[in-house]
Amino acid sequence: MALFHKKKNANETNEVEEQVTNQAEVEAEGKTVETTLVFHPDLFMTPQEKYVYRYHHLRLPKLIENQISISGLKLSEHEGSLFVIAFLRNTLQKAVHFESVDLLILNKEKQPIAKQTFDMDDLIDLSPMSCMPWTFLFTEDSRLTDEVPAEGEWTIAFELKSKERPHQLDLEESWENQLAPNQKEHLEKLVANLPKLSQGEVNFMGIEAKFVEDHAFAVTVLIRNGSTQNIQLEQIPLVVEDADGDIICQGGFKLENFEVKANTSKPWTFIFPAQLVLKQEPNMSSWKVYPPTQKKE
Repeated sequence: MALFHKKKNANETNEVEEQVTNQAEVEAEGKTVETTLVFHPDLFMTPQEKYVYRYHHLRLPKLIENQISISGLKLSEHEGSLFVIAFLRNTLQKAVHFESVDLLILNKEKQPIAKQTFDMDDLIDLSPMSCMPWTFLFTEDSRLTDEVPAEGEWTIAFELKSKERPHQLDLEESWENQLAPNQKEHLEKLVANLPKLSQGEVNFMGIEAKFVEDHAFAVTVLIRNGSTQNIQLEQIPLVVEDADGDIICQGGFKLENFEVKANTSKPWTFIFPAQLVLKQEPNMSSWKVYPPTQKKE
C-alpha cells in the first residue's frame, strides 16, 4: 500500500473538514449506522489478512450519520518512522474524495507524539457508508517525542484546524456603556478595514487628538494586538507628533488591570496635562502617536 507525506492543498478539503470527527466524539449524539468494509483495488491481501481486517472492523465503535472518522488499528516503529494502519470511515450519503489530511498520533494522555500532513491522491473515493484500511507513514521528522506507545495506549486523530477569527474591536465596559450605537459601529468598521497585523505585532494607532479643558491635550489611541495571547499593559510612554515633525506632548501613563485581548484592538484616551504640552499651536493636518521605543513611520 502506498505511503505518502506531501504537503496539503488547503483549498480542496473544506467540505470534508466540516464533517470530520474523531471517534470519541460520536457517543450519545444520535442514531448510529453500520459501515461496509472495502479494500483498495490495488492492494493484494490474503484471505487470512482480509479476515483479520473484517474482525477488527466489526469491533469498531459505532458512528452516527454524516461523519468522517479515523480509527487506529496497529502502530509500529521502523528506523525512526512510525507506521500506522488505520480505518477511514465515511457515513455520509455521498462518496468522499480526500486531497490531503492532517493527522496526529496521541498517547494515552491525549498528548501528540507525531503530526503530519498526508497527500491522499493514491486513495480512491471513499464510498458512502464504507470503511477502508489505509497505512500512514509518519516520518522521523514528524515525531514530536521519542515515545512509542504500547498497544492500546495510543490513538490516531484528524487535526482539526480552527478557522482564523477576524480581528475585532475590544471595548472596556466603561466604553461599552458610554458609546452610542453609531459610534461603536464606526469603530468596528475602522478596525475591520485596517491593514492586517503581523503575527505577534502590537502597535498604537491614533484616531483622535485635541485640546481639552485646562489646556490639556487628549489623544485617543487604538491599541492593536496581533498576537494569539492576551496582553497586560501596566505602563505606556507616549509621544504625539504633528505634521511638522514637532513633538506636541510626551509622557507616561500608569494603567491598572488593563488588558487587550488576543487578535483585537482596544481604544483608549490618554490625557496629557498642560505641563506636558510642548507645542501650543500644533499643525494638526496630520499627526501620529507612538511609544518612544517604537520606530516612527
